[in-house]
Amino acid sequence: MTDLAAFASLLSPEGQTLLAVLRDHDPAQELAVASRLRRDHPAELVSAALGQARLRQRAVAKFGPEDAYRMYFTPNGVEQSTRAAVGAYRAARLRELGVGSVADLCSGIGGDALALARAGISVLAVDRDPLTAAVARANAEALGLAELIEVRRADVTEIDTSPYDAVFVDPARRGGRGRIFDPEAYSPPLSWAVEAARKAPRAALKIAPGIPHETVPPEAEAEWISDGGDVKEAVLWFGTEPGARRATLLPGGASLTGRGLPDPPVRPVGRWLYEPDGAVIRAHLVAEVAERVGGGLIDETIAYVTADALVPVPYASAYEITDVLPFNLKRLKALLREREVGTLTVKKRGSAVEPEEIRRRVKPKGPNAATVLLTRAAGAPTMLIGRPA
Repeated sequence: MTDLAAFASLLSPEGQTLLAVLRDHDPAQELAVASRLRRDHPAELVSAALGQARLRQRAVAKFGPEDAYRMYFTPNGVEQSTRAAVGAYRAARLRELGVGSVADLCSGIGGDALALARAGISVLAVDRDPLTAAVARANAEALGLAELIEVRRADVTEIDTSPYDAVFVDPARRGGRGRIFDPEAYSPPLSWAVEAARKAPRAALKIAPGIPHETVPPEAEAEWISDGGDVKEAVLWFGTEPGARRATLLPGGASLTGRGLPDPPVRPVGRWLYEPDGAVIRAHLVAEVAERVGGGLIDETIAYVTADALVPVPYASAYEITDVLPFNLKRLKALLREREVGTLTVKKRGSAVEPEEIRRRVKPKGPNAATVLLTRAAGAPTMLIGRPA
């Protein structure tokens, strides 16, 4: 049975019954479950259903249980799909820009197409892989969005995007050897995606957050997006604010736009330390955070901002610093023992020492809590001890 035939079997009444039975199955019991199910169902169908059940369980982290257990996935689809919260944010922004129709090129299993349709946008979802296109079509049906989503199996380079208000491109950034870092090795290459974007009234290109700033086209706005503190992606927007740099933090939606500020001055560590969100750092907007809190850098190469006052901002986590010490494990261990610190959070930036090694060496014990930040201050290895604001 081909992969496409195996997937089609899951859409049959018997396949649907098996998927319902396997919704909450324990992977540790899979062998016993498979043996039991094969008494009443074809072995190939049982294998396909078990594989899909595993993928659905993995997908819950990205799509939530309500959608994940109704959707269908491929292994690459789970790995490469946009997290639902990020897709919803991007779709909402396109809708606010007046976009009513989108050509979603390299649509994969349809995660972004679903988010766009839920925002009321009609979508042409294009993927050249027959199985992936079939999965995207099934997902549109499963979530009741088929009227807004047309799935087309085709090579994206052959699609006429002129009838659409916007183009969205999510090039494949994984190959047989894992993650691809060269944008020209994406499938399709970033240069092709940029040309497709330039031909559309508006466009959004999903790219890896590590893209060098110098490779961003001058007419594009670059936005880095984090969700729950983890940087998820960067987006190149066309038809918005050429040259702008933006960091957006989900789930709250706080957005910081750059103003071309110079690097903040380096100053001694004050009472408060601010750790900018990863999206802020990737967008090179640490200076904007420093300006807002009236602070400076602790080191010209480290993205920690220090200030004498607490100014709550959504773009950075704040810590009250009680001790600033040269790096010395013996001294740290003695200090933590003296203060009866048993709950120890270790963070690092610009230090080669691993947090787990610190915890193993100092053996924290006691009723109190503390945070240790291993870093550099004015070029010297430093330990900052404190607590979250």
